[in-house]
Amino acid sequence: MELRELRYFLAVAQEQSITKAANYLYISQPSLSKQMQNLEKEVGRPLFVRGSRKIALTETGVLLKKRAEEMIALYEKTEAEISAPPEDVAGEVLIGGGESCAVRTVAQAACAVQREYPSVRFRLFSGDADEMMERLDKGLIDFCIVVDLERLPDYSKYSALRLPYADTWGVLMRRDSALAAKERIAADDLRGVPILTSLQSLRKGSRLLEWFGGDVKGLNICGKFNLIYNASLLVKAGMGYAIALDHLVNTTGESVFCFRPLDPPLHTPLDIVWKKYTVFSRPAQIFLDQLQKTIAEQTAQP
Repeated sequence: MELRELRYFLAVAQEQSITKAANYLYISQPSLSKQMQNLEKEVGRPLFVRGSRKIALTETGVLLKKRAEEMIALYEKTEAEISAPPEDVAGEVLIGGGESCAVRTVAQAACAVQREYPSVRFRLFSGDADEMMERLDKGLIDFCIVVDLERLPDYSKYSALRLPYADTWGVLMRRDSALAAKERIAADDLRGVPILTSLQSLRKGSRLLEWFGGDVKGLNICGKFNLIYNASLLVKAGMGYAIALDHLVNTTGESVFCFRPLDPPLHTPLDIVWKKYTVFSRPAQIFLDQLQKTIAEQTAQP
């Protein structure tokens, strides 16, 4: 299986048409069709469901698409690192993680690096912990921002820096909602009312589940989200209350939203992690050095 074949396969998957993919790739339709047939023979299973107008992926095709995207991303990342002139500091630093106010520390360090090395670029990936840690383990990103490092399976295989900000949990709601009259929100306040939660917040072993006493009975979970912005639109429309982190949605001024912290308070520490024994590119190592300085400066502030 060659990279060229995988690129062709991804083009067909994207365009859902051999003809359109061939035009995009500037090759003949018969040639592309033949190469896809050879790829299916090599895999040993059909990759496409060929309809009259569109081509869809089989279950095997969906899996190959995911792996092909990962392999090409890793190849391009490696190629960029190796081909960078040794005298220049240029290239990308890839960082993954969820939404958190702690990203401000990472942003400050990244800005400091770019001021000194304008050719260094930063690419941020947002997603849930499982997705981002999978990317880290496969070498598709350099760093990952995680909540509760010690609660990750096999966390000892990572090196980490504790970020100086802890996230505060609470409830995002409309200002005209019934619970807005409260200064803090207790677990019993949330039983029976429609709530939205993140995809991972109530999973086994999570701090939020522990805050509920391990009992989610009586919770009317009307929706789940992985980006608080999307959840805020549901809250604004009146669907319910979103259990989320503070400082991610504007609740000041004339905003329709307000945020109420949980009672008792719930805070989660954040770390930026990387695989132990990783050989960093020069930009990634420079960023890590700067991040250590930024954290030390912020920690020393009164």
